[in-house]
Amino acid sequence: MWGAWFGGNGGQKRKDAPKKAILDLRQQLDMLQKRERHLENQMAKQDEIARGNVSTNKTVARNALKRKKQHEHSLEQTNGQISMLEQQIYSIESANINQETLVAMKNAGAAMKQIHGKMTMEDVDVTMEQLREQHELTQEIGNAITSMPITEPIDEDELEAELGALEQENLDEKMLTGTVPVADSLSRLPKAANGDLVKGKTKAPVEEEDEEEELRKLQAEMAM
Repeated sequence: MWGAWFGGNGGQKRKDAPKKAILDLRQQLDMLQKRERHLENQMAKQDEIARGNVSTNKTVARNALKRKKQHEHSLEQTNGQISMLEQQIYSIESANINQETLVAMKNAGAAMKQIHGKMTMEDVDVTMEQLREQHELTQEIGNAITSMPITEPIDEDELEAELGALEQENLDEKMLTGTVPVADSLSRLPKAANGDLVKGKTKAPVEEEDEEEELRKLQAEMAM
């Protein structure tokens, strides 16, 4: 509030001062350029008068040449002023650009300082080391997961035993249904079992004779 009353907007005025100076210089330059064109036209006009009266009226021709010389002198001064104004405009524009560039760089520096805050190179090193450790831990966990089997290893001997039991069970079912030849079944039985069967071959005819004898007795009883 007090700044508004006592020139608090002086910073804005200082900021606008270069622009106002350039505007004033350009207005003056425009006026001098118009004067330059006017003097060139007057010089051409006086030169035309001198040329037209050089043979008929030397006095008029001489006065025309004098005025032409005066216009030339004024034109030289005007050209000098124009060059000076152009140089001043260029200098002010360059100085203004330099100032704005410097202000922008200061603002950028303040912004970077605010962004960094209390950050130090030690903090950066600690953070990078933590990231490396976590990355190594992630790789170790991934390797452990992919290399460790989820289930326990299978006992191959137990698996072979179960497979043999299934084969024997299947063979027994086929023997009961009569789909497997006896010789084939005997070849798949254990050696001890095969030996018992071979020894038992001598008992088979005796049993068959007993059965035939009982059958004949039964038929005789029925015939009576």
